Amino acid sequence: MRIIDIREVTKPIASPIRNAFIDFSKMTISLVAVVTDVVQNGQRVVGYGFNSNGRYGQGGLIRERFRSRILEAAPEVLLNDAGKNLDPHRIWAAMMANEKPGGHGERSVAVGTIDMAIWDAVAKIEDKPLFHHLADLHGRTADPRVFVYAAGGYYYPGKDDGALRAEMRSYVDRGYTVVKMKIGGASLRDDQQRIEAVLDEIGSRARLAVDANGRFDLETAIAYAKMLRAYPIFWYEEIGDPLDYGLQAAMSEFYDAPMATGENLFSHQDARNLLRYGGMRADRDYLQFDCALSYGLVEYLRTLDVLRQFGWAPTRCIPHGGHQMSLNIAAGLGLGGNESYPDLFQPYGGFPDGVSVNQGHIVMPDLPGIGFEGKSDLIHEMHALAK
Repeated sequence: MRIIDIREVTKPIASPIRNAFIDFSKMTISLVAVVTDVVQNGQRVVGYGFNSNGRYGQGGLIRERFRSRILEAAPEVLLNDAGKNLDPHRIWAAMMANEKPGGHGERSVAVGTIDMAIWDAVAKIEDKPLFHHLADLHGRTADPRVFVYAAGGYYYPGKDDGALRAEMRSYVDRGYTVVKMKIGGASLRDDQQRIEAVLDEIGSRARLAVDANGRFDLETAIAYAKMLRAYPIFWYEEIGDPLDYGLQAAMSEFYDAPMATGENLFSHQDARNLLRYGGMRADRDYLQFDCALSYGLVEYLRTLDVLRQFGWAPTRCIPHGGHQMSLNIAAGLGLGGNESYPDLFQPYGGFPDGVSVNQGHIVMPDLPGIGFEGKSDLIHEMHALAK
């Protein structure tokens, strides 16, 4: 049993949308196929992965460093103890050979992309959905019902409050009970008007979360917090720079309602520092670490261990990214749910065909691996890479 090739292609996911910090007009994504010599049910097992939106494709790093380290390793050192499947932890160690600690930036995305494809292949070799495989590994009972929320509300050329209302209404009509919109890309007064428009539109049918994408300094963060206190906000997300733990800690003293952050922290060490110094509150706040951006599930398991050490339950984790990998982790390891992009970043976001949202939850289909084969537009792109 061995990996015979790792292929990467950089694809555009460009869009005229913007948040408070960046626009997506030139955004790209890396799509990876890990090709094995295993034949399962008459088909060669190929694992697929891609990086989350918001970070660009990592083709250079994948091809120049991490792909070659796996392919040059002796095949037997990449297998589990039984020799009957790939071992993601040993493959991860091979990828990270000769890498200095620290610097959790772009390489974490490259490794996380390959790691996703490895786990997809592993679960396919087991002939199980990944979430069932993860639950079995950790002595848990998998729960296929996963909470999801709809992320959108981006700034868009010519998008007025009427269009924002229509967008949010469409999410609620599709079964979501929590929706999220961007703030910080307009004036406080304009953002307050946008928030009031959405709250008026969704009424009691759903809750509203807001996301500043790390834009605010402390003075602006407090000004927005004073405004937000008047509304039933689900969470106030990524208020300042992701590494400004002092700002986050100050906000925990000033803003009593739930906050969320973590999507731009890419290692268990960064997660530990957030919990040590960021004033995050385990009884109400949310952590949004995204395995596809942070060295993959192998590292995410270390992050979950850190959370337990600090008294945090996995249910406080609702990952960023809106991809099926995190859905499987949520169902298999008992996370609190997952982000969802109903209309954006396609074909990479969303659910397998036929999966619908009901009262803010989806039910995971019984598909081997991560389940990419159940999403027709996405698997078309993946199969083209694996030919």
